[in-house]
Amino acid sequence: MAGAVVVDEPAGAANMSPTDVAFTPAVKAVQARKGSRAIYAGMEMACAIDEDLAAFIAARDSFYLASASADGQPYIQHRGGPKGFLHVIDEHTLGFADLRGNRQYVSTGNFAENPKAFIFVMDYARRQRVKIWGTLRVVEDDPALIASLLPAGAKLRAESAMLFTVTAWDPNCPAHIPQLFPAADVAAALAAKDARIAALEAELAARR
Repeated sequence: MAGAVVVDEPAGAANMSPTDVAFTPAVKAVQARKGSRAIYAGMEMACAIDEDLAAFIAARDSFYLASASADGQPYIQHRGGPKGFLHVIDEHTLGFADLRGNRQYVSTGNFAENPKAFIFVMDYARRQRVKIWGTLRVVEDDPALIASLLPAGAKLRAESAMLFTVTAWDPNCPAHIPQLFPAADVAAALAAKDARIAALEAELAARR
């Protein structure tokens, strides 16, 4: 899907480093007051999606999307789907189909007046997380684009496409992440164990 759309660079992005997006002057002031500024002063964050991040995203079946209204009221929602439903369009753009839900349209309304957005992607099994800062544009008048972002073979109704322009991302540390496993993976592991036990019991019975 690379090159499918062109997303304008956010205003002022050329004059900011990726760390400036996360570490605002207020954040830096707190870091200085609490003694951690020296640690983060030389920290670097990426602004382009590399192969590792693309692979991480492709393996996920959910993420959290944050928005805020014009007056700063925050909102966060969970987005889920089959693995790969969050598409890497190019090295600076993510996209996904906005499926019809409860029709509150809080995120859509927020993005209409404040394009700043944040994506939080978790891999609980491996205790990994990625934080992605950027801006989001809602596209409602491009049926081909919307269809291209739907999961393959899915008979779902999407109301729009959401295009997320990445301005910074950071893999972050695994501290305090609980290790959780998908139910399907646990069921498969238990089934394999039960099958192995049954085979061993049959082998023992045959030797008696």
